[in-house]
Formats: sequence, structure tokens, C-alpha cells
Amino acid sequence: MGIQEELKTLSDKIKQYRDELEQEWDKFRNRFDQVMDGANDASQEARQTAKKVGEELKTGYENIRNKMK
Repeated sequence: MGIQEELKTLSDKIKQYRDELEQEWDKFRNRFDQVMDGANDASQEARQTAKKVGEELKTGYENIRNKMK
């Protein structure tokens, strides 16, 4: 095998590795985006739940305070 053939083979292998890496990167990014979306949804739910609990506690304490007057 001549040097030009070896360089061609090497170039083809590098292109193949690049393509495989790009595919793996795309898979990783898609999965990462899904995880981040899920985390954002969970975070938003947690904030909403905390706000609701806080409002319920406030209402409960106000009711107790009003009954003690």
C-alpha cells in the first residue's frame, strides 16, 4: 500500500470517527435536553406546591388569630 492510499484510508477513518462522534453527541444532547426539561418541570411544580402550602399556612394562622380576638 502506498503512502497516498494510507493517507486516504486514514482520512476515511477519521471522517467515520467524526461522524460517529457527531451521532453520539446528538444523542447526548437530546437526552440532556430531556433531563433538563424534566428538571425544570419538577422545579416549577415544587415552587407551586411550596407557594400553595405557604398560602394555606398563612390562611390557617389568620383564622386562628381572628378566632383569638
